[in-house]
Amino acid sequence: MRRPLGTGVPTLRQLELFLALVSSNGIAGAGAKLGMSPSATSHALRALETALGTELLDRQSPGIALTYTGEHILPHVRDVFASLQLVQATALAGAELKTGLLRLGSFGASATIRVLPPLLDRFKARYPGVDIMVTEKPDEQTSQDLKERRLELAAVTLPKSEFDSLTLAIDELVAVLPASHPLAKLDAVPLKEMTLDPFILTRAGSQSLVNKLFARNGLRPRMAYELLQLMSILEVVASGKGVSILAKLALPDRYPGTVFRPISPSSSRRIGLVCLGENRLSPVARAFWQEARRYQSDLKASAR
Repeated sequence: MRRPLGTGVPTLRQLELFLALVSSNGIAGAGAKLGMSPSATSHALRALETALGTELLDRQSPGIALTYTGEHILPHVRDVFASLQLVQATALAGAELKTGLLRLGSFGASATIRVLPPLLDRFKARYPGVDIMVTEKPDEQTSQDLKERRLELAAVTLPKSEFDSLTLAIDELVAVLPASHPLAKLDAVPLKEMTLDPFILTRAGSQSLVNKLFARNGLRPRMAYELLQLMSILEVVASGKGVSILAKLALPDRYPGTVFRPISPSSSRRIGLVCLGENRLSPVARAFWQEARRYQSDLKASAR
């Protein structure tokens, strides 16, 4: 049934619900993200479609599926909220960035604990009045938050072709072994040897990298555990119940009852700062990006 031409201007709340829909499993779930009841959610969606004069959801499809119009207005709705963030950030920044708030995403421990702190220290020394809030989520979710304009900047694994990026660190995979394990005496552990003991697979940021390393070399570990928390993995290894492979930057310098050794063949990943477009950043985010660029240059100079 054809809807009448749009009769009003969508509210920000309605547009916010529309954005929530595209990352939800259902209409009620999208509303719940915004603290809305199912009936209020349904009413707000209908009001938005009435205001625009067209349906935005294909209600004949399972789950959430946008109509042709819905797909085409989505980037413009995202731009609306990106512009609002820019207005807020500009107002907060004040003269010479004496105040402001930067929301920074991080994909996990390697970035949060090792990569970002020196950069954050440099930025705070230059702009002491700017507050920084770091939010840690898995790499895929952090990237999605950037695409949906919930964040302007984030530390993620590279490459990510959809973003502008600055490489900040190279992280290598290492073998994590009980201190008494025979392989602990080696300078580098052959990957094949890691398939002989019960294996503890991380479910955090480096999981896909570990899986690809085994697959690339035609090997399959003896899976015994799949654990999310780093401390859980280290404790299980220290107790002698298995071996693991983790990203070096996520690990402490030492952990009782364990040793860390390079792997042969080796595998590494790049960690970088990314944004949707450096020319569209708010003043605070742009200042952090510029500081990251200077930090990157200093790292390259010190490596020569």
